[in-house]
Amino acid sequence: MLTVIQIILSLPLIVAILLQAKGAGLSGVFGGEGNVYRTKRGAEKTLFIFTIVIAVLFFSVALLNVIFVEL
Repeated sequence: MLTVIQIILSLPLIVAILLQAKGAGLSGVFGGEGNVYRTKRGAEKTLFIFTIVIAVLFFSVALLNVIFVEL
């Protein structure tokens, strides 16, 4: 059951990460990105917080899965 929950959580986590990575490539590594720090506002901030929440839930379910498999 926990494995199914983990798979279900993985889908929105993948989508959220890919949406954040849109527009951010390797150009920042090679000096193409001029602004190093900028604040997140609006939808970008909401997506950022959503990604963190889903990642924490995914990690928690993964830990619970390992704990209950060991028992």
